[in-house]
Amino acid sequence: MRSTVVVAVALIASGLAAPVPALAGECDDAFCTPGIRPGVVLGAPCSDTGFYVFGTTSWGRLVFCGSPRRYEPRYFRSPPMMGVKELGGSCAGYENSVAQAPDGLFLTCSFESNRPVWVRGDA
Repeated sequence: MRSTVVVAVALIASGLAAPVPALAGECDDAFCTPGIRPGVVLGAPCSDTGFYVFGTTSWGRLVFCGSPRRYEPRYFRSPPMMGVKELGGSCAGYENSVAQAPDGLFLTCSFESNRPVWVRGDA
């Protein structure tokens, strides 16, 4: 009888301790954005200005790989990062911010036809 109770308690406890799968939902900051490269150096050269462009410095600063006026790409301080968003979706309330599409595309909030939308950040 005692071993049955112990087994029952162990089964219940293991069921409670099992990890709950994360629900696919909104990602509104850099902490849930996939593909952010750690340990980059602000101002250092980088290669891809279109996909998975974000990184963090050793002190935690969010940076992105960009090419000013078509010069060689390098890491710059990032504007506010709003997580994962859809290309062409509304970015009302996120003006002057950047994001990443589900496929890793760099996005920035810009106005088209007088409405704020997520557009390619490397264009």
